Amino acid sequence: MTRHLLRDDDLSPAEQSAILDRAARMKVDRFGERPLAGPQTVAVIFDKSSTRTRVSFAVGIADLGGVPLVISTASSQLGGKETASDTARVLERQVAAIAWRTYAQSGLEEMAAGTTVPVVNALSDDFHPCQLLADLLTIREHKGELAGLRVAFVGDGGDNMVHSYLLACATAGIHLRVAHPVAYGPRRAIVDDAIRIAAQTGGSITLLSDPAEAVDGVDVVVTDTWVSMGREDQKAERLAAFSGYQVTRELMALAAGDAIFLHCLPADRGFEVEAAVIDGPQSVIWDEAENRLHAQKALLAWLLEQD
Repeated sequence: MTRHLLRDDDLSPAEQSAILDRAARMKVDRFGERPLAGPQTVAVIFDKSSTRTRVSFAVGIADLGGVPLVISTASSQLGGKETASDTARVLERQVAAIAWRTYAQSGLEEMAAGTTVPVVNALSDDFHPCQLLADLLTIREHKGELAGLRVAFVGDGGDNMVHSYLLACATAGIHLRVAHPVAYGPRRAIVDDAIRIAAQTGGSITLLSDPAEAVDGVDVVVTDTWVSMGREDQKAERLAAFSGYQVTRELMALAAGDAIFLHCLPADRGFEVEAAVIDGPQSVIWDEAENRLHAQKALLAWLLEQD
């Protein structure tokens, strides 16, 4: 049966750990695995603009011996005349895998249901699982064993990063705290899924409204933009709602002395994070950005072995 990564809990704890182990090895020996040698082609489809996703997938596929076929939906039939499932049936006869950066999670689900090759969620409005593999790899590099670590996410509780943090951290056995304004919380069904997983792995999920309480003593502090793609018309109201949720030097001082700071980028400096934090000694955002490459390579190699 073809395996896909559409949301973070598509991976079991053992599978998540195995992919992170493989990513760490690939980072040391960048060209040691060539599962796409041939070369085979991987389709990477973009509905949304991108820097890190586009570069890391294109470079990673080439590192694995393959050819990245980068497709913009603006210049294709996908989403216009052709359904996601029909597009998938065309592509599967020519490519080894499909990665899609899109809006609706339902489109990814339709594509995965209609194809025999792995489909990877390269970002949707609901989840960002590739970023979480990179984030967990980064945290593990700097903090060691993931299980038992304390992580705080401060900001928009309803964005795709929080939904993925909930599921991925629960899978890893991490104690996650999310501080968000009451009106901007995560989807209840996803919280319930994360709580269920955490009960099996020894992790925990805590939702709070006070950033200081969330950050107190944690090992990792994370934030994301307050105005995600597609929500630009809400910018003024969001800036007002999140005014007390900026990650500042003062807020970081409440975390553990050796705490690290993560942001998936791009960052709105001076809004969700103070420039002194993002450029400061606790920031590991450039490691995090690089680790998209290694995590996605490991994921693709793993998925290609599951058929």
